[in-house]
Parts: sequence; C-alpha cells; structure tokens
Amino acid sequence: MPIFFLILWFNTFTAMINEIANHRSIRKYKDTPVPEDVLNEILEAGTRASTTGNMQLYSMVVTTSRELRERLSPCHFNQPSVLQAPVHITFCADINRFNKWCRQRGAEPVYDNFAWFVNASVDALLASQNVALEAEAHGLGICYLGTVIYTTEKIAEILELPDGVVPVAAIVMGYPDALPPLTDRLPLKGVVHRETYKDYTPEDIDRIWAEREASEETSQLLKANELPNLARIFTERRYTGKDNLAISRSYLEFIKRHGFFNQ
Repeated sequence: MPIFFLILWFNTFTAMINEIANHRSIRKYKDTPVPEDVLNEILEAGTRASTTGNMQLYSMVVTTSRELRERLSPCHFNQPSVLQAPVHITFCADINRFNKWCRQRGAEPVYDNFAWFVNASVDALLASQNVALEAEAHGLGICYLGTVIYTTEKIAEILELPDGVVPVAAIVMGYPDALPPLTDRLPLKGVVHRETYKDYTPEDIDRIWAEREASEETSQLLKANELPNLARIFTERRYTGKDNLAISRSYLEFIKRHGFFNQ
C-alpha cells in the first residue's frame, strides 16, 4: 500500500477515535444545510452497521422538510433543536420490508413477535450509532431525542409508518452553533465486568457514583429540586413511576397494534 494511503488511513482512524472520546450532545445548531453528498455518506455508514442475519430490520426516516419538522416538534416536547437542526432522523424497527420480500418469494415469515421486535430494535440502534459517529467525523453534531417512545402514535402518523414499522430512536443533526462541555460518565470499573458479572456491594455503589454526586452540577440540581440526593431527582422528578408505567403501557399497545407481539 503506498505511503500516502497509509497516512490517510491513519489520520482518518485517529480522527474517528478522537470523535468518540469527545462525543457530546449538541442542542444548538446553525441553520447551514447538510450537503446531500455528506448526508448520503452518513446514511451509508448507517447501513454498514452489524445486523441480525444480514436482514437489516430497520428503516431510517430522514426528515429535512421544515413543515414536517414543525409537525414533529411537539412529539419531542418542542425541544428547540428539532427546528434548529436541518436534519431529523427517526430510526425504526422494521419487519415490513423483510416480510414483503419473503412473501414475494413464496416464503412465509413469522417475525411478528417479541423476539423479532428486540432483533429489529437492536438493528435500528446499531445503525443509529454508526450514523452518529459518521456525522461527527464530518464535523456535524447530533443529539438523541429521548422522547420517541412517549409519542410513538403521533410520530407514526406524521411519518406514515405502516404496520411492522415502529420508531425506537431519533436524532437531530447539523453544524454545531455551540459546543457544551463534556458530560461526566461513570468510571470504567462501574460498568465493566471481567469474565463474569460481579454484583455490586453497597461500597461499590458509593464508589461508582462518588464523583457524580460530588459535582457542582449535582449540587445545583439538588438545590433547585429541594431534594437530598441525585437518585431522588431521577425517581421523583425525571422518570417517575407513574409516568414510566403510562409510557410503557402506551408503547406496548402501539407495538401490538403495529405488527409485533402477535404470537
């Protein structure tokens, strides 16, 4: 291999590693459009993700229309980035395409069940991560929208999703207008288990969360929420039991109506 291509490969590889280490959710975007050739490269990277049986049980619905993004915005609680970022992508678990191919070839698919919803969801999420990494390698920013399963019915209506196609994730994408600081992460020992799973002792739990609980950000959150610890903010403010159960039931019913969980 000529030295030029070795240098090019090394520089590309190094840039990718740096992008992973410096990943952050971007919530403020310039209105600069993403060039179509760049967008296609990013989407192509999504299709190179690992996939169950090489079946690619996912679809990426790319929304750049301002009108459609305005309709999607309430589904994501009107987060400003939905309208600021020029690209919105919804990643869907999709057995519809594969089922149609099977039937057109005289094969009878049996993928309308829980196992294949999980397989299709994993496929979709793997594709989304490839898209995110490739976007960042092109100097773009992304942010995952954690609201997809809250308003699935409306998203499906807007995007005209047929049975067998269920939204599982969404991102906004564009050129960053501001770079926020990196968010903290739990230490490696907190999430990695060698050889077998080692359950956590009370002392382990204290060590794993020590840095986060001692941060200035946590201190401000505790003051604003008038609660004694960060765990109580999660259970009593961010993700309450009442909301969790309501969202879970709603999402499950949608999945059942749209071609999964039938067996």
